[in-house]
Amino acid sequence: MGVYRVVGTMSWRLVAHKSAWRRLSPALFRCFSVKPSVRDCTALLYRNHGEPSQVVQLETLQLPPLENNSVVVKILASPINPSDINMVQGTYAILPDLPAVGGNEGVGQVLEVGCNVKTIKVGDWVIPRDAGLGMWRTAAVLNADDLVTLPSEIPLLSAATLGVNPCTAFRMLTDFENLKPGDTVIQNAANSGVGQAVIQIAAAKGVHTINVVRDRPDLPQLTERLKAIGANHVIKEETLRRPEMKELFKVCPRPKLALNGVGGKSATELLRHLQSGGTMVTYGGMAKQPVTVPVSSLIFKNVKVRGFWVTQWKRDNRHNGEALGSMLNELCTLIRTGKLSPPSCTEVSLKDFHKALENAMKPYISTKQVLVM
Repeated sequence: MGVYRVVGTMSWRLVAHKSAWRRLSPALFRCFSVKPSVRDCTALLYRNHGEPSQVVQLETLQLPPLENNSVVVKILASPINPSDINMVQGTYAILPDLPAVGGNEGVGQVLEVGCNVKTIKVGDWVIPRDAGLGMWRTAAVLNADDLVTLPSEIPLLSAATLGVNPCTAFRMLTDFENLKPGDTVIQNAANSGVGQAVIQIAAAKGVHTINVVRDRPDLPQLTERLKAIGANHVIKEETLRRPEMKELFKVCPRPKLALNGVGGKSATELLRHLQSGGTMVTYGGMAKQPVTVPVSSLIFKNVKVRGFWVTQWKRDNRHNGEALGSMLNELCTLIRTGKLSPPSCTEVSLKDFHKALENAMKPYISTKQVLVM
């Protein structure tokens, strides 16, 4: 005999046989859960802004009751992104009310659904539609409209890291220049999560990439890894200012598109190598230095300088489910066919969060810290 929880004003019922509950109406069936209700969760909470190692704490929280338009989600995995760190520090563009659970990205599995939820069912894998839901926890009660379903057959780490970096890469490669096979894109921060996604998505489209990274002790190994996922050229920041660039452009055309995640001198050098009429898109500023645009690039090369924030794109397209769905479908197809893999990841248990936060803030770390629940 199975026990099922009926959401809303219904009470607990005992359904003795599968044949009996199959005869229930679809609307009533949506109010059933195949697992006992989750009552609380373990979460990484911060009550004040500051350095993550000092303000983030592991706490047990009681979950709110399930409402008609919400779902109970078991969080499976959630990465630590630079934006997550900035949000805890209080320096990000959007900040949740405090106290807050950290983590803007991740994947979970639905355990229960409210009576009015029609687009999500028990067992579905879901990711946040927007930032700020707080994914560094074992479970959550979330509004169904704030979630997007994913096919559960894609790998866990791919699903957990899909919503931010691959979406950022996809939109920048799609929305600013009409790239065709044989065209070139140049990017700095090529070893970042966005950079690795750009390499793979561009390669799938037949677009060449020039990938700029900082010099480091493990540069040969990093170069090998980036080329293994589809990078055509991997160069150091210093090479941007050397005559070798002229030789490089003998084997590939000057880039139509430059993607800047660093700022400062690095961004200026990317601009210098754009073809006339090309576009530089800035999506990050790891150097914490302003982007300086040479007057000659504007006047004589008519370059375009743009910015991109995937959170804003998602908000602008919140009521355009087709745009988000089409992008996620294309990205999931690339994942299924082996053309888009997650960035190099280090899986960390929730109780070891201090180590994960520490590693996420180290320089020259080429692996993404992922909290696995």
